[in-house]
Amino acid sequence: MKTRLVEALRRSPEGAEAEKILRSCVHCGFCNATCPTYQLLGDELDGPRGRIYLIKQVLEGSEPGRQTQLHLDRCLSCRNCETTCPSGVQYSRLLEIGREQVNRRVPRPLGERLGCAVLRRLLLQRRLFNALLGLGRVLRPLLGGRLKAAIPQPAPTLAVQARPHLRKVLLVPGCVQPGLRPAIDDAARIIFDRLGIECLTPEGARCCGALEHHLDAGHQALARARTNIDAWWPRIVSGEVEALCMTASGCGVMIRDYARLLAHDPDYADKARRVSERYRDPAEIVTAILAEGRSLAPGQGGQRIALHPPCTLQHGLRLRNVIEPLLEACGHTLLPFRESHLCCGSAGTYAITQKSLSRRLRERKLGHLLAGRPEVIATANIGCLIHLQAGTETPVRHWLELLV
Repeated sequence: MKTRLVEALRRSPEGAEAEKILRSCVHCGFCNATCPTYQLLGDELDGPRGRIYLIKQVLEGSEPGRQTQLHLDRCLSCRNCETTCPSGVQYSRLLEIGREQVNRRVPRPLGERLGCAVLRRLLLQRRLFNALLGLGRVLRPLLGGRLKAAIPQPAPTLAVQARPHLRKVLLVPGCVQPGLRPAIDDAARIIFDRLGIECLTPEGARCCGALEHHLDAGHQALARARTNIDAWWPRIVSGEVEALCMTASGCGVMIRDYARLLAHDPDYADKARRVSERYRDPAEIVTAILAEGRSLAPGQGGQRIALHPPCTLQHGLRLRNVIEPLLEACGHTLLPFRESHLCCGSAGTYAITQKSLSRRLRERKLGHLLAGRPEVIATANIGCLIHLQAGTETPVRHWLELLV
């Protein structure tokens, strides 16, 4: 793809990066075949190839408008197109650069700006979020329809009796997961303890930065990443922990992206790279330990499960078919279903900011997941779990909970 980027932008690190990505695109359109929004809307500008053209025009000096912003907002950032692309186009990074340029030049309406600000405050203040969640649960019987379904039922905790071990991992809690589904991290601690690994919790644990990244607050997201690196660094550089871990694959992608996001920061580039390299998804850790000869005692076993692999797991972390063998080893039956590669519509805050498209994607995903009549739907990300559960009576659980 030929490019003529604005000179000042072309000389910047972001511009040089964008130009390299643009020139790697060969216009083949394979990406549209696996793009969820293109599948729903059938609009070239709501597929990766069309969005690439829009971003290219903006970087070359064309003035964007609200329509350009809308097409970029509709992207789920699921990265399915990256998995499909034969040319290795780093679409997600180009989208970040394009969105930043468009949002700088196209002011959002006051309502959208206030909405994003409220979401950032609500989701990132754990005490406030938990208090409002508790109030919502009290009022839930009085509500109806979609609002009632959007408030998840209280979830029990698990009894954890972890022992000290020589091997240790840093298990970082997420922003909303401890309030929504505390049993997920409990299950991780139980399973890791069973396999001879001790889970340490970092002091003053904060958000990974993904929520701010989703909500037009890129600079705050980078600041939070730096704060996290500073908090985790002593345990990593000392060798006290062998890995950094989170039970939400969406958070895992963000941490794995620290190296790329801070690559041009002279004070944090090397630290970010080492932190990203030390990140491991729970499935990677469990699989590696089992390969050493340890056994994983069966959990509940014998259930018919439809496993929804989150986009952040299969397209972001590039981990495929890692959870399935673990569930099968515990006696569960995995049910095949169509379009397992497509997004469920959760996508971070997408389910809030793009409600209509998100619901349509959820209906499509649940139609496939429920076709085999599973007893349980399993997944690896809290956002997918809550989003899917709001659309079905079939229990949706984190895969770690099914191994306890």
